[in-house]
Amino acid sequence: MNVRGALTIFVIGLAFLVGDVVQRTIIAGAVKLLPGRRVRILSKWQHMWAAVCIGSVRHIGGAKIEPPPKFEAGPGTLIVMNHQSVLDIPLVVSAVRPTHPRIVTRARYARGKPLISHMVRLYQYPTVDPRAMTKTDVHDVAKLAAASPVPVVIYPEGTRSRTGNIASFRRAGLSAILAARSWRVHVATIDGYWSLRTLNDFLEGSSRIRGRMKVSGPWTSPDPSETSLEVDADTRDDPALESFIQTLEQAMRDDLAEIRADSEVAGAPEVAGG
Repeated sequence: MNVRGALTIFVIGLAFLVGDVVQRTIIAGAVKLLPGRRVRILSKWQHMWAAVCIGSVRHIGGAKIEPPPKFEAGPGTLIVMNHQSVLDIPLVVSAVRPTHPRIVTRARYARGKPLISHMVRLYQYPTVDPRAMTKTDVHDVAKLAAASPVPVVIYPEGTRSRTGNIASFRRAGLSAILAARSWRVHVATIDGYWSLRTLNDFLEGSSRIRGRMKVSGPWTSPDPSETSLEVDADTRDDPALESFIQTLEQAMRDDLAEIRADSEVAGAPEVAGG
């Protein structure tokens, strides 16, 4: 067991327990009393937690994490991100300005997780169960995303990479969201984090992390009025939308290759698979 990794888990876990109480009382209360400031309050709260998580892994766990690039995003912005670790959400939250993102999240995180489960409900994250996703679920996620007053984040791989390489995009959720409205789409790509897929991985040592992030775009998605896609249809039924998703997927693969090439030139230890 790695001492620094275990201490990182302990500190973050303790912070989550305290934060859960504060969030359920003070933050939730402030949002109810000041509905006109809801987005501002929730954004500051979420940005603080992103800093706590990343800072703990960096300063206690010994990880080397480059500051995520900041970019402007608002309503109508969709962020497509690869999925490597438990830090993926803090990283994208840290990057988005001036607001917080609404993140498509696995349904199991909506219960039993201190701070996180209540945050899923408070921030109205669209939730999905990849193992039992119905047409109604896909439609509801797309509808909630389209009406979001803040940017939306989706991880189209659907699961964390075991090697750091990018898996083929799962089409259902992403295609339904793209068909629901016109979007400005950013691609956020990270590397160096895949050895922290789960909390248990911290016990093997978080100091191995050499994390970097690149954001590219934005691209303008196809006009929904010009597509024929229904929420439960395969994107290959609509050539324009399928071509757009392929563009995003290739951009993510290209950005990952660029991150790795830059890391090698800089002499950083290679931690990514394949």
